[in-house]
Parts: sequence; structure tokens; C-alpha cells
Amino acid sequence: MSGKLKEVRERMKSVASTQQITKAMKMVSAAKLRKAQEAIVRVRPYADKLNQMLRNVLSAVGGDVNINFGKDRLIQHATMVVITSNRGLAGAFNTNIIKAAVKDIDENFSAQRAAGKLTILCIGKKGYDFFRRNYKDCTIVKDYVALFENLSFDQTVIVPRLLMDQFSKGETDRISVSYSRFKNAATQFAESVQYLPVPKIEAASKLKVDYIFEPEKDKLLESLVPSILEIQFQKFLLDTHASEHGARMTAMDKATTNADDLLSELKINYNKARQESITKELSEIVGGAAALGS
Repeated sequence: MSGKLKEVRERMKSVASTQQITKAMKMVSAAKLRKAQEAIVRVRPYADKLNQMLRNVLSAVGGDVNINFGKDRLIQHATMVVITSNRGLAGAFNTNIIKAAVKDIDENFSAQRAAGKLTILCIGKKGYDFFRRNYKDCTIVKDYVALFENLSFDQTVIVPRLLMDQFSKGETDRISVSYSRFKNAATQFAESVQYLPVPKIEAASKLKVDYIFEPEKDKLLESLVPSILEIQFQKFLLDTHASEHGARMTAMDKATTNADDLLSELKINYNKARQESITKELSEIVGGAAALGS
């Protein structure tokens, strides 16, 4: 019986120690979440409005300008950008992003994958580890895995510029991005969206808007379009960054609650075992006294 009591005590110590870790991780994630949330809240309205304007303009001007970022073409080579975190302990956060990427690949890029013409660019170690193990028939780019260590625009802009350069040169014909869209600390949406060519607005094809450009269309869009695409990619990163900390904070909060429940259950078991031990000892004493009296 003493062995059972010792086992329960050791387990209680282990659970209490784990609970301290989950509490600390929750507090750290909560602090980081505030900063990450502020960043995406500031950028999102600006980025969304710019993206809407870009789609409207490219849909309206059609082939009037020599901007190929909005031109659909035969997909011979495709690129999938997967944005995950570098660390786990965030619930299903990384798994959901990977699932969104896998679904997009299966539905839209299966032919390119079969032909060995699918490139997967990984930002974040979790996504890289998955695709390195399971997609050996694809080209896996790991040069930007550690991009989350510094999310300043000057550092992250190299990726959208690389993607635009590859698209302009015809090295890839379709680029999609899988990321996690942040709503709040408890809710994030993993999704895969088309990055290039820029998706058209269907309604714009029915009614062509007569925009007034100053300076000329070609000159203006040549500098405007890449800038908007860079901001849009930065939004993907900031959305995922905030989602990661929100998911981790929620996961650690649930883990802390579960540890409380487990500790309560272990305390009950410990008290029961202790009572059994005391009852057994008393029975032995009473039995011994009865034997001596007889």
C-alpha cells in the first residue's frame, strides 16, 4: 500500500510541475498575442483595401496594360507557399494549415505534382518537416523556414519579390498561399488562397470601369502592383503569427484546466489509498490485541 501511495504522490508532483509550465507558456503567449494582434489589426484594413483595389483595377483594364500579374495562363509549374510556426504545443494550429495546403494541392495541383513540377516553399519548421517527409516527389524550398524569427517588412519582403520574379519569368504559373487567418484568440481559420495571378472580380468583366490614371497606366501599375502584393504577403505572415499565439494560449489554458482536473482526481485517489492503509493498520492492531487477549 505504501508503494501505491508513493506512486500517486510522484504523479501528483509531475502533474503540478507540468501545470506550472503550461501556465507560464499561456502567460508568454498572451503577452506576445497582444503585440501580434495589434500588428495585424493595423495592417489588415489597409492590405484588404489595397488588394480589393488591385483586383478591381486588373479586372477592369484587362489586356490594356502590360501587367502579367493578373493574366491567367496554362499551369505547367505551380508553387505552394505554406506558412506554419516553428514550434508546436498550439493545438491543431499547424495541422489545420497543412490540411488546407494538402487539400489545395490535391484539388488543383495534382497533375503538376505527378509531373514533378510542384514547388513547396515552407515558412516555419512544422510545415517543412511534414512536406519533407511526405512530399518527396516535390521540390521543397527551405531557405525561408526561419523567417518568423524577424517579421519586419524589410526582412520578409524578399519572399514576395522572389515569387513575383519567378512568376514574371515564367518559372511558375500559379502561386497559392496556405496560412491561418486570425479572428480572435480562440478562433483562427486555416485557408489556402491564390496569390498569383491576382484573382479577377467576376462582376468587373460585365461592367468595365473607366479609371483615370495619373501617371500613365503602364508606369503607375508597374510600381503599384508589386507594392500591393508585398503588403498582401506581409498580411499573410502577420495573420499566421497572431493565430499561432492565440492558438497556443488557448491550448495552454485548456492544458492548465485539465491539469487541475487531473490533480483533483489524483488527490481523491491518494486520500482513498491513505484511508485504506489506515484502515488496514487499525484492523491489524485490533486483530493483534484480540489475539493477545484470548
